[in-house]
Amino acid sequence: PMGKGSGSVTTFSRADGFVTIDRHQEIVEADQLVEVQLLGSEHRIADLVVIGSHCVGLDYLLSQLQQQGIQTKFMAVGSSGGLAAAKRGECDVAGIHLLDAETNRYNLPFLVPGLELIPGYTRQQGVVFRPQDERFQEATGREAIEPVKADPECLMVNRNRGSGTRILIDRLLGETQPPGYAVQARNHNAVAAAVAQGRADWGVAIQSVATQAGLGFLPLLAEQYDFVVPEHRRQNEAVQALQALLASNRHQEALAQLGLTVAK
Repeated sequence: PMGKGSGSVTTFSRADGFVTIDRHQEIVEADQLVEVQLLGSEHRIADLVVIGSHCVGLDYLLSQLQQQGIQTKFMAVGSSGGLAAAKRGECDVAGIHLLDAETNRYNLPFLVPGLELIPGYTRQQGVVFRPQDERFQEATGREAIEPVKADPECLMVNRNRGSGTRILIDRLLGETQPPGYAVQARNHNAVAAAVAQGRADWGVAIQSVATQAGLGFLPLLAEQYDFVVPEHRRQNEAVQALQALLASNRHQEALAQLGLTVAK
């Protein structure tokens, strides 16, 4: 199920099928059994459903699975949304990068009974900006954020609520909401595009995306991007294929070209 309005073309383009309901019915209750009409007689249901945080590394891995003939579907809803979907058994895999404030550890503290973790890779998160912007020169990521938080002429682009990057941003900003705080991008590429096009002056994204967009990058921290799997999905052939990619030297080298380091 995708929580979008009835007029959303994007929602329809990502759908597997549709459900016919009574004209006076507004919603379908969770866990209610319904008959789904697939969109076309040749439509194939995904072998691997991934819900959670977007990452260029995940894009690469899913493309490799597609080449193996494994049909995949990805829904970018942020780390928190992905974790919730895994708890409800709505996906095979959830990509997450959630930092626990108490333990300062990524992802493991958020597991509950019934969920397992497949180690993924580390990636660099940092402040992205246009290289010619002197406000971000000769500073670390954290040093650069302090003065621009109170600068009314310096616009940020935020991330969507529930994403791991948004949680990081809110920890860095504290109670401050700089200009542009209400503007939310749904992934790293959208953040980079907003900054590169001059619609924002800074944001937080991963290093590989900043490099690809020709932006400056000030590191904030190395974070762990992992995959949460419901226990009853662990032996799914597509899940096993994903894990095999992560263990492959060739694919580890390809991920390294994207600025990602696979956990050993």
